[in-house]
This record gives sequence, C-alpha cells and structure tokens, in this order.
Amino acid sequence: MAAYAICVRDGRILLARSPGPGGVPEWVLPGGGMEHGEDPHDTVVREVAEETGYRVEVTGLLGVDSLRTTRPGRFGRPVDHHGVRILYEARVTGGELRYEVGGSTDLAAWQDLTAVSGLTRVPLVDAGLRLWRERPPAGR
Repeated sequence: MAAYAICVRDGRILLARSPGPGGVPEWVLPGGGMEHGEDPHDTVVREVAEETGYRVEVTGLLGVDSLRTTRPGRFGRPVDHHGVRILYEARVTGGELRYEVGGSTDLAAWQDLTAVSGLTRVPLVDAGLRLWRERPPAGR
C-alpha cells in the first residue's frame, strides 16, 4: 500500500526524481509506502514533506491505481507483487522546496504539464495525471 500526491499549480506539477532501475533517473509522484498502522492520508502528507520539503493539504481523493507484477525474489524465485497506490490531490501550504537526502529520491522540481510527456517517468505519473484530468466518479 502506498499513497501519492498530485500537486498542480500554475500549469506545473510537482515531481520527485528517483535513481531508477539500472541507475537511469526517472520522475515519480511524491509519495510512497505506508508504515504499518499509518492512515493513507497521513502517509501522503509525510512522504511529500520528506521528498520535497513542502507541507501539503490534501484537497481530494482522486482514485486508486492497482498494479500486479512479477519481481525477482530470494533464491531466484519470482515474487507475485501486488501494489495498491492511493492518489490524492494536494496543495502546497508551506515549507520550501528542497531535495531529500538519504532517501528514495534525490531531486524535487516543478515540471511544466506540457513537458511531462517528454520526461523519463514511471507509469504512475501518467495514471495520476489522467485521474486528475478526468476525475472519474469511480476513481479508476
């Protein structure tokens, strides 16, 4: 389980950069895994602060994205992984943009919405933007 934020202002979206597989950096939505017993709302607020330096207010639930993949596991055995990602809309209420040190990302930046398609990014960025644009009643 994980929670992510879509923060859009002035035609730009807040993204974080992850080292990515094989060392190729890729842009991701700010957010991440829930700690045991943590509420998803609290997760997204904490994760955005950790990865970007910003305090945010959650303004809406956009939807849920579910992903099932097979990943390498211990002793060469494949692991059937199921990720459930909750996507929230949020707005920045304070803090200052900064980079995460010693975490899962190394850079945070506002990216022009029209430039996102040209960025090396994880598929969740596109899924989140689709939910933000379309706002489907069922959240998917």
